[in-house]
Amino acid sequence: MEGEIGKMTETNCLYAERDVRCVNLIRTLSIDAIQKANSGHPGAPMGLAPAAYVLWTRIMNHNPENPEWVNRDRFVLSGGHASMLLYSMLYLTGYDLNLEDLRNFRQLGSKTPGHPEYDATPGVETTTGPLGQGIANAVGFAIAERYMSTLYNRDGREIIDHYTYVMCGDGDMMEGVSSEAVSLAGHLGLGKLICIYDDNEISIEGKTEITFTENVKARFEACGWGTIEVPDGNDLEVIHKALAEAGRDKNRPTLVLLKTQIAYGSPNKQGSEKAHGSPLGEEEVRLTKKNLGFPEDRQFYVPDELLAVFRECVGKGAAAETEWRKTFDELQKLYPNLIKRFQKALKRELPDDWASDLPVFEPGDAVATRSASGKAINAVAEKIPFLIGGSSDLAPSNNTLVASSHDFQKNAWDGGNIRFGVREHAMGGVLNGMALYKGLIPYGGTFLVFSDYMRPAIRLAALMELPVIYVFTHDSIAVGEDGPTHQPVEHTAALRSIPGLTVIRPADASETITAWEYAVENTHGPTALILSRQKLPVLDRTRYGSADLLKKGGYVLENAEKKPDIILIATGSEVHIALEAAEALKQKAIEVRTVNMPSWELFEKSPKDYQDSVLPPDVKHRIAVEAGVGMGWERYTGDSESVICMNSFGASGPGGEVMKKFGFTAGAIVEKALEIMEK
Repeated sequence: MEGEIGKMTETNCLYAERDVRCVNLIRTLSIDAIQKANSGHPGAPMGLAPAAYVLWTRIMNHNPENPEWVNRDRFVLSGGHASMLLYSMLYLTGYDLNLEDLRNFRQLGSKTPGHPEYDATPGVETTTGPLGQGIANAVGFAIAERYMSTLYNRDGREIIDHYTYVMCGDGDMMEGVSSEAVSLAGHLGLGKLICIYDDNEISIEGKTEITFTENVKARFEACGWGTIEVPDGNDLEVIHKALAEAGRDKNRPTLVLLKTQIAYGSPNKQGSEKAHGSPLGEEEVRLTKKNLGFPEDRQFYVPDELLAVFRECVGKGAAAETEWRKTFDELQKLYPNLIKRFQKALKRELPDDWASDLPVFEPGDAVATRSASGKAINAVAEKIPFLIGGSSDLAPSNNTLVASSHDFQKNAWDGGNIRFGVREHAMGGVLNGMALYKGLIPYGGTFLVFSDYMRPAIRLAALMELPVIYVFTHDSIAVGEDGPTHQPVEHTAALRSIPGLTVIRPADASETITAWEYAVENTHGPTALILSRQKLPVLDRTRYGSADLLKKGGYVLENAEKKPDIILIATGSEVHIALEAAEALKQKAIEVRTVNMPSWELFEKSPKDYQDSVLPPDVKHRIAVEAGVGMGWERYTGDSESVICMNSFGASGPGGEVMKKFGFTAGAIVEKALEIMEK
């Protein structure tokens, strides 16, 4: 086997025996770290080491001394379980990672967690692990590159001009999110997107023939991708030629099908699923090192002459950025205001007047909060050209289209409206990639009930603290005639359960505008706007307080001064029902306080004394009203019995009638209030 590993083709003029040893260094570092941790996935790093070596040292444009260089090529390891491949490359090529970090692989607080985590490790572009997400992120990077290039390149001077590379495996290909993302990328003709497919025909359970026999090449070609096959995943020159050819096709994304063997170099586990998710074992590690021509009993052995080969990336990267800087400086002299906008966009610094033209609504108007959101989007887009987004084929319903812009399409990459198609999951992953890219404010819309389709991507956005904005309309059983399949019941509660996601359900058009203000200014995580299909009355703010109070999460609408006998708490459309109930209770000489609670997350961030001023601890009689499951409301009511909520799915019928059927009426609230106060 050693002879096979060391072989060079007759036409090889780029690579020599030294390069093969560099590849094997990647393999031995990876298996050492995994063995020391007694945990991890050695198979993929060993099989992909040749492709990673070629890509990182000969193809990819990156600067290890400045991982944030805006024009770097992006690398996404979609199969995040192969993280030691990425960590090995980062260390070897000169990023801020050392051998001790590799020794601490998978240890608490280390810079080398089990799966790559954004912001934990210099050079890691995105958090991956849930398979397929990285492919969708890469599509987001590629979309961002195309859009940013149209915003800021001028006169043949290109300050945004780079590639996105994503490395994936059979598991990624099986996941539905990858199919959605691949379809979108092919349609858009994202020619600077290159996917390297680790075709080793192994998954955790065994050979992929037991589950996955489709023609991946044909699938990608049907989606508008170019495809290049590499029959031998160890042939460095053929890999190089394939990647170079892929880079020349600017009209469509390219899939490089790399035929590899999992755990290549391991005498007893090469080609076996046993090497997928478990360390090789100490004896097998020794045998593998011997087979690869490395000292058997030396751990984390890095010969100086091999490290020097990798570290050439430092000088090349610095030179590339220096050359880019010349173009940047030229453009800055010619277009100083343009470059100033570019620099501010990268830092997400908003124009001073960005909110000056947000719409104002008059009391007495009736406006669906989805409609108010659409007006907000259009006003913001006029001031912030780096606001970009769309909908999963629901733009007319979600009100997500920017009237002053056009569609982002193949060879029309300056459009601010992205047509994601019926691809909610991919949309979520793509939005994450766009947010990770920086310089953009991405948003995406769909019906609230379909947020489940994109939940894994929302979770990752929250985990990475990405400022993505979700526009979720048709927010409750008031959707009406479409029936229970389209009436969200558990979805708002499910979104609230995601740490780091701010969920806002405004009560009227004015609050919707404030919610958009918060979402645009929020740089510490994603924001989900929960919006109505039906029209809602615009509250009289001279009576009920400023809509800006929404940013506190909850506030008193009525009776802020007197100690109440009972507190009614509501969100969204139910706020208006609660106010009607409060009037009825007042007629019975009951002191009622009505509280609007559009965002639990924002309320919990408010000072404790403010929270107590809204919900006095000594007032025990409380009712919460929301047309969804009641899970969690007991934190504010004291018990689940004091929540008027949904305990079943909805029903098909006119929205108002459906609301009445399930007890969302002022009369039902009054009845519950009297019942509680009698106890």
